[in-house]
Amino acid sequence: MQAAAKRSAAPKGVRSAAQNDETGIRASADEQALLAALPIAAAVVGRDAEGVIRLLDCNSRFHDALANSSNPEIAAGDLTALRDGALGAMVETYLDDPTMPGELDFRDGEGVGARYFRTTLAPLPQADGIGLRCLVSVVDRTVEVQAERALRAEMLRDSLTGLPNRLSFTETIESRGGTSARDLDHAVLVVDMLRFSRINESMGSLAGDELLITFARRLISALRGGDVLARTGGNEFGILVGLKRGVADALAAAERIQQVMATPFKLSELEIRVECAIGVALMQTGQDAEELFRNAQFAVKQAKAAGKPQVYEPREASAARRRFSIETELRRALDKDQLRLFYQPLINLKSGEVAGFEALARWTHEDRGEISPTEFIPVAEESGLILQLGRWAMDRAAQTVAEWDRQAGEPLPVYVGVNLSAIQVARDNIAEVVESALRSTGLAGNRLTLELTESSIVQDPGRAMRVFEALKALDATVAMDDFGTGYSSLAYLQRLPIDVLKIDKSFVTGMMRDPDAVAIVRAVLSLADALGMSTTAEGVETVELATTLATLGCASGQGYYFARPLEADAALEYWKGRRKKSAPIGPAMS
Repeated sequence: MQAAAKRSAAPKGVRSAAQNDETGIRASADEQALLAALPIAAAVVGRDAEGVIRLLDCNSRFHDALANSSNPEIAAGDLTALRDGALGAMVETYLDDPTMPGELDFRDGEGVGARYFRTTLAPLPQADGIGLRCLVSVVDRTVEVQAERALRAEMLRDSLTGLPNRLSFTETIESRGGTSARDLDHAVLVVDMLRFSRINESMGSLAGDELLITFARRLISALRGGDVLARTGGNEFGILVGLKRGVADALAAAERIQQVMATPFKLSELEIRVECAIGVALMQTGQDAEELFRNAQFAVKQAKAAGKPQVYEPREASAARRRFSIETELRRALDKDQLRLFYQPLINLKSGEVAGFEALARWTHEDRGEISPTEFIPVAEESGLILQLGRWAMDRAAQTVAEWDRQAGEPLPVYVGVNLSAIQVARDNIAEVVESALRSTGLAGNRLTLELTESSIVQDPGRAMRVFEALKALDATVAMDDFGTGYSSLAYLQRLPIDVLKIDKSFVTGMMRDPDAVAIVRAVLSLADALGMSTTAEGVETVELATTLATLGCASGQGYYFARPLEADAALEYWKGRRKKSAPIGPAMS
């Protein structure tokens, strides 16, 4: 424990109580009575006219408190010897200026036998021939300090495995950090035991605890001397490793861990293979310990997706922070109705007229400008905001079509397609959303086309069937979007009430240079014709593509050759212009 006062040599001329007998100077009767009455160790100290600091008197508790000191002078009651003279220096300073702090912690002895004291100074009235004086009280804090240390040790230890816990681990990281290259030769590995919750639920918490203890022991066997292992979470462990060859050493440590975990664990007559995800973060100059640990945790998430240990990359973390920021801003934008729907025409390749439009969400951020749907749609799906976004898009699209009818004075022969994500199909009541949009606008069901991706079908075919049937009951059209990019079974196409197959643009754009792409498109068109489905080609960007698709029998196409996504009013004008021209595969309107 560090002394509160500045350490210095014992002041010259400081005398003990025994030396005071020679001069006949003692504490007053009142002071002696005060010392006797105090329940703690205490002494009276003063400075005489010559400037000599004297120990005037002390009670028996003062001697008892210091009697077992390892320093003979302290045991004899020589106040000046305490803490190598630090207390004497403190007394001298205090008598010069009683407004100075008058408290000092000091240690007597070393190791487990050390004793800890707290000394407090308080001013006393002046007396003839003595001048300023003070009361020195001493409290033995040894038991308290030992209890604090034991409590802290308990706070820094994981009770199940006996390993350091996260608090202890981050403190260890902090102690290893520095500014020199040598100080930075460390990395943090975070090891996450996969499928632990399933094991815990199926076999019970006792088996789970046994697995954690065995897992920790195996981790210890994979470490080198000087490496530090800690349990930092329920099924998460942190390792601080020293590096000589940079990241290669960290990856070698990860490889050793995976090797020792390859052998199955035996629990209650069962052999269980336990896999783990490992994230690595290298220590950087001036880096906070918690930040370093979080970086390794971020790498663990990437390791789970990649299936192998991953090293933290700042660029990936920056992208993750941007996604989180976009999630916050997107939630605010939805609440404030700051998104817009644009409409991309779908052209009948035989007549050249507009058959319908696909509604596409667009977001112009007040500070960031245009944010691409390829960026905010995945964020919406990951965060669950896709449900709110999907309902908004359905209502807005239906309202737009109803407004077009109102302006024309009659129902227009066009429909609008609205995309549905797999998350919406899995979590929302799609039929209820569509029915509400139709009811509020008075539209017939065939004015809406619901576009679903193959993934929404493959994830839960049973639910997809129920959703499709409910949509067909509303007379809505169902289209499979991006067909050919997923894993659709022909059995799904045969069983599900799908009306339209939309051929993914990756096949369409390659048709003019890749014979295989032409063959795939031809096969899809033949399949759709055999199943009684219509077809729409995405990504039509040239007249050659439009002509080829029309020749092959594709019903409709959409792409930049015809028009980019348009705002609602512009889309209506585009429909009017296309109808007047009434030319097959006509060019885009200006």
